[in-house]
Amino acid sequence: MSYSPCPDPVLGNAESVDAVETLIVPRAVDLGEMEVRRALPSKKRQMVGPFIFFDQMGPAEFLTDQGIDVRPHPHINLATLTYLFEGQIHHRDSLGTDLAIEPGAVNWMKAGRGIVHSERTAPERRATGQRLFGLQTWMALPENEEETDPAFMHHGKTDLPVVEAEGLKARLIAGSAFGASSPLRTASDTLYGDVTLAPGASAPIAANAEERALYTIHGQIEVTGGTFGPGQLLVLRPGDEITVRALPDGTGDHARFMLFGGAPMDGPRYIWWNFVSSRPERIEQAKEEWAKGRFETVPGDEEEFIPVPEGRPKIMRAEGAVHYP
Repeated sequence: MSYSPCPDPVLGNAESVDAVETLIVPRAVDLGEMEVRRALPSKKRQMVGPFIFFDQMGPAEFLTDQGIDVRPHPHINLATLTYLFEGQIHHRDSLGTDLAIEPGAVNWMKAGRGIVHSERTAPERRATGQRLFGLQTWMALPENEEETDPAFMHHGKTDLPVVEAEGLKARLIAGSAFGASSPLRTASDTLYGDVTLAPGASAPIAANAEERALYTIHGQIEVTGGTFGPGQLLVLRPGDEITVRALPDGTGDHARFMLFGGAPMDGPRYIWWNFVSSRPERIEQAKEEWAKGRFETVPGDEEEFIPVPEGRPKIMRAEGAVHYP
């Protein structure tokens, strides 16, 4: 990259910030009881490393007798990771996994050749009500991992390394950063961290992952002269080491963002409904298998399921560093 001549960055304008390759403002969908903001896939950028799906859930306030009820549904050729800031979700799947997803913990579900799961609010939480806030991400699997056996991996909050230094606190969900490494074993090189900064504090972002992005959760951050508020996805330019600084907002609140990315996939991926694969014909096969009841059921949650959607858009082809006008 040529350093000079170069105009000064314009505050708040990502196009003038060298370190930010793409800025994505998630599209919001109101589901009634909760708003979901989808950052990936986007027309501007469809994947970052293995991440092909990035949703922010809430924050939402559930009153007494309210909650979420995501009925059993299938996945293939991907891994899901649910990460909560607040609240609790009851996860069950066709492997027999039955546990509560809690804030700060890792819950990594590898679909492989096929898995079915449900996500609901547990009766005890429904009885009292709760606030729910978190992220749901999907990671595409390398071709040689797509049709492997499904698996579920859980690491509690205290199992994950936390780095604290000079106003910075970072929890490593996957991969390595800030001198620490997560115990989570992923299918490909993956980076995922939960970073909190006190007002005025800074976080160095190393170029140790080929593709990297930031997703802002709370507060204001500054990246090489650009200012970014909550609910924005910043895809960083490859190879650039940058510094993220938390801007004081007058309240003393901390800034919080997710650092994520990893190695690019070994080719494009196709995505339709809950299915991701390197082969579109595999998705068509999965549609038929689910419609004909050929997937395993979820023990303890066999009464309901989500049927194959009718009238959905055609299968979408997704790639990483592909830019659209």
